[in-house]
Amino acid sequence: MKHLVLLIFFCCTLLATPARAVETAPRISDREIVERLAKLEEGQRSLEKRIDDLDTRLNKRIDDLDAKLTGRIKELDAKSNGRIDDLDAKLNKRIDDLDAKLNKRIDDLRSEMNARFEAVQARFDTLQWMFGLFITISLVILGFVLRMQWQMNRRLTRLEAIQEKQGQDLEFLKSLLEKLLPPKGVL
Repeated sequence: MKHLVLLIFFCCTLLATPARAVETAPRISDREIVERLAKLEEGQRSLEKRIDDLDTRLNKRIDDLDAKLTGRIKELDAKSNGRIDDLDAKLNKRIDDLDAKLNKRIDDLRSEMNARFEAVQARFDTLQWMFGLFITISLVILGFVLRMQWQMNRRLTRLEAIQEKQGQDLEFLKSLLEKLLPPKGVL
């Protein structure tokens, strides 16, 4: 392990030494530098001009594309609005038709129910008339029964009075006969 560490340390020191080879640059004159700078400035201006042209063309293409897209969107919007309006009109017509059918069915049901209610009302009127007639007849019969009972009670009272009077008369006759007849052992 120690050998490995020493080996790595030795390799690092050899590799870390500065390089001794230096290349000498050729000498450039000031004039060449100025010419090259002028060329660079001219190249930069042409690049800026190309970038401006490219930017102008790109903006024009974007504006054209935007105009086309806006026109297409408006056209699609008009078509879809037309289709939506057509669908809305068709839907409204169907709803109106269904509403008319439903109202007709409701009116038919109401008239049928009114006819049934009138029939039931007529039956109740007949039943009420019959019930009133039954009560009237019952009251008349009850009146006759009560009158007959009252008359029978009056006759019974008279008969009881007559019977009592006859009983008293019989008692009187019996006592008279007993007085008039001789005693039982005499004859």
